[in-house]
Amino acid sequence: MIQATVRAPGSCGELVQGTMDGDNFLITCPVDIFSAVTVTPGDRPSAAGEKTVAAVRRTWERLGVAAGPFAVGVSSALPQGKGMASSSADISAACQAAALAAGHALTADDIADIALAIEPTDAIFYPGIVMFDHVRGRTRRHLGDPPPMSILIFDAGGSVDTLEFNRRPGLAALNAAKEKEVRQAVDLLSRGLAAGDCALIGRAATISALANQAILPKPALPAVAAVAARHGAVGVNTAHSGTVIGVLFSGRPDPAVADTCRAAVVRACPELRFLQLARLIPGGLILPGEGTL
Repeated sequence: MIQATVRAPGSCGELVQGTMDGDNFLITCPVDIFSAVTVTPGDRPSAAGEKTVAAVRRTWERLGVAAGPFAVGVSSALPQGKGMASSSADISAACQAAALAAGHALTADDIADIALAIEPTDAIFYPGIVMFDHVRGRTRRHLGDPPPMSILIFDAGGSVDTLEFNRRPGLAALNAAKEKEVRQAVDLLSRGLAAGDCALIGRAATISALANQAILPKPALPAVAAVAARHGAVGVNTAHSGTVIGVLFSGRPDPAVADTCRAAVVRACPELRFLQLARLIPGGLILPGEGTL
């Protein structure tokens, strides 16, 4: 057994989320904000949550590895309970770090199976942008890589428990009521990714975000969308089961434009807290000395 560290990106919510024909799915929105998980052999305290430690144990069980004493450490820039995939990042990075520590490597599908046995999961550990059934894992579809895009990330406050959200009574009916808009968003997003068209991606994300207002309303969202449009953004997106709102730009916006838009959003919606400007990136785990896995 050796020490191993793996990094996983977080997300700014999702580009699209909902159901089609009753099947749950999300479309990932990975960003360049990371969590790093280190698995170290030896008898010492772990600095990680129960789910992250459970991911290590479940990985070794799947691989048939005899688990000796070990410690898990997490260094994360992702806030919890906001819909930025903090738990999914920790769990997926822990899975691969545990495998590497034991001389193995997992596929993204392996990691999905382990993560879903722990809780509903974001699919930021898959390369590219993917459509993924975050509850049962039935859908696992690569849609492409994103064109260069940036996101101004704002927090509406509070927190959302992923497990409790997905157990919500009546959630299936609420999702069914917005399937028409969700299908439109999926079509636009698929075409946008295929063509590298940021405007189509932004339209898709905006449609999905607004449709989700009936499920998890964000009172500031219409005002944010209006401000974003006035400042050259291509759209907005949200954490459909979280608290963050993103303003989407094509490429990397001029710093003055980004700062002006940020200030305008905060003036219009003083209840929002600006978090940071991030890049939309292809998903996937990162190993030391290597690229995306």
